[in-house]
Amino acid sequence: MSAGLAALLDDVAVLARAAAASIDDVGLAAAKAGSKAAGVVIDDAAVTPQYVRGLAASRELPIIKRIALGSLRNKFLIILPVILVLSQFLPVLLTPLLMLGGAYLCYEGAEKVWAKIAHHDAHGEAAERQPDEKTLVSGAIRTDLILSAEIMVISLNEVADESFVARLTILVIVAIAMTVLVYGAVGLIVKMDDVGLRLSQLPGAAVARFGRGLVKAMPRVLAVLTIVGTAAMLWVGGHILLVGADELGLHAVYEAVHHLEEAAHDATGALGGVVGWLVNTLASAIVGLIVGALIVALMSVTFHRAKSTDKAEHTDAGTEQEPAAATETPTVADPKA
Repeated sequence: MSAGLAALLDDVAVLARAAAASIDDVGLAAAKAGSKAAGVVIDDAAVTPQYVRGLAASRELPIIKRIALGSLRNKFLIILPVILVLSQFLPVLLTPLLMLGGAYLCYEGAEKVWAKIAHHDAHGEAAERQPDEKTLVSGAIRTDLILSAEIMVISLNEVADESFVARLTILVIVAIAMTVLVYGAVGLIVKMDDVGLRLSQLPGAAVARFGRGLVKAMPRVLAVLTIVGTAAMLWVGGHILLVGADELGLHAVYEAVHHLEEAAHDATGALGGVVGWLVNTLASAIVGLIVGALIVALMSVTFHRAKSTDKAEHTDAGTEQEPAAATETPTVADPKA
């Protein structure tokens, strides 16, 4: 009896070690998959703060919380089921879908650039108006959907050889970790001015001076992040399109960018890695800007025609009503009365 119990305990110990090793493997795979998506995480953290610019300080964290919850819904209710099903049954559709998302990012980035160029005079009036929180949150969640899809697909590619259960577990870990990381960082960024204000009220000249400097610096930091966020949309969107086109057999543009990156890498010695990455990033952003500008132009023409048609119909309807109004006989007082 004791021998049987000992054998049972040995079996349990073996299973426990196997389970622990499996957990370690999942953790390592999740860390590896998440690290590959680090660039998109940085972009997401740079893009999001622009959505709370102009809001009252008391509304910043609640808005970020709503965006974060929307991000989790994006990941768990839309992205995760779709990419797992597609990876299992129709993996060929993952790249085209991701490219559509990349094109949308290019459009958003190019639209912001065009708005800055064409409507800079009206920007001050727009800044004075209180932003519509519902619109801000909806826009942020739409953008997050694309960036989150990029994070999840990159992560999926890193664990494509794992079993379905392992893939699911790893992607759930990545989804939660990335959401906490991104929106935790965003919350910290947008509340740094409040931290500076609190520090400026503490005793100690050095601490107070640092707090005042932080308060003065944060508007500039947020302005820079807005620019970085727009550039990130173009970079990520362009990079998605470049890689996706290469995977679909359209190699020319991707190979041209790759050759430029290699040439820059070889020509700059010890700094080759950084310079090569910058060249690739700049080329991706240019591609994103070109594609985004084409989409903006197409959308502008389409909506301009739609608005012109609506305006013409409205004018015609008004013209048709005028004769009827003219036939009405005005009431004139009887002079005999």
